Amino acid sequence: MSRVGTLQFGPRECVRHLREQNERTPYQRIGLRPLSPTIGAEISGVDLAGVIDDKTFAEIERAHLAYKTIFFRDQDITTEQHLAFARRFGELEEHPFLPAKPGYQMIVRFAKDEAVKGVENIWHSDVSWRERPALGSVLRAVEVPRVGGDTLFSDMVAAYQGLSGELKARIDGLKAVHDFAQSFGAGLDPKTLAEKRKEFPAVEHPVVRTHPVTGQKSIYVNAIFTSHIVGMDRQESDDLIDTLCRQAMIPEYQCRFRWETNSIAFWDNRAVQHYAASDYWPQPRIMERVTIIGDRPA
Repeated sequence: MSRVGTLQFGPRECVRHLREQNERTPYQRIGLRPLSPTIGAEISGVDLAGVIDDKTFAEIERAHLAYKTIFFRDQDITTEQHLAFARRFGELEEHPFLPAKPGYQMIVRFAKDEAVKGVENIWHSDVSWRERPALGSVLRAVEVPRVGGDTLFSDMVAAYQGLSGELKARIDGLKAVHDFAQSFGAGLDPKTLAEKRKEFPAVEHPVVRTHPVTGQKSIYVNAIFTSHIVGMDRQESDDLIDTLCRQAMIPEYQCRFRWETNSIAFWDNRAVQHYAASDYWPQPRIMERVTIIGDRPA
């Protein structure tokens, strides 16, 4: 059989199903422009520097759950306003390995330039090595390159629904180990690594997690932090993780966001993986991120 004969062509039927779900209920208090059928929508008519009433906030939250990643343009907000918006969704985390904005431990500052290259260009889900990984992150563009530096987002609910029935049955009930040392451990000396391992031991999460609000199932392994599948031969585990991680690369499950200064992205880390394109070096790119603590995956 030729290579072409082994590839999947034509519409991804799960995309139609998810798109139709999203289109059933209109929005009355916000403007919404989808960037793709299932993931990513730009929200308009909202000033994050002002007071957001409960009904408007409820629509923002509904859009976030439906499209899994929402975007806001022209939001010239302060750090305090950035934090206040994120806090409406839950408790905020401090990241133990990434640099914080001076004076703000809950703000991760990604400052890239000729000397500090962007290395986030791999599909991943944030802090999956935590016992309670992130609910989501609110990322604000402080300074952007003239061109490049886009972020891509992939819908892992659609990715799960697009699997064959055979593969779904195979991964049902499996658990995988997630470990910070696969990435952040590389820059730590042995003593510090041992100390951090005590503080953040490797954790087991379901390979397929169920969203605590929508009830939708999604693939929950990623190339950065997932070490292996529990109880499986290492080669078989590596092959299966690779197969599942590659689902994020399918364009029909993705949206791509072109940043402008004061743009904001808020993604649902429970159902989304993202990839920061590192095509802008040596131009500067400065972003600030606030992350909301989530629940234990189930």
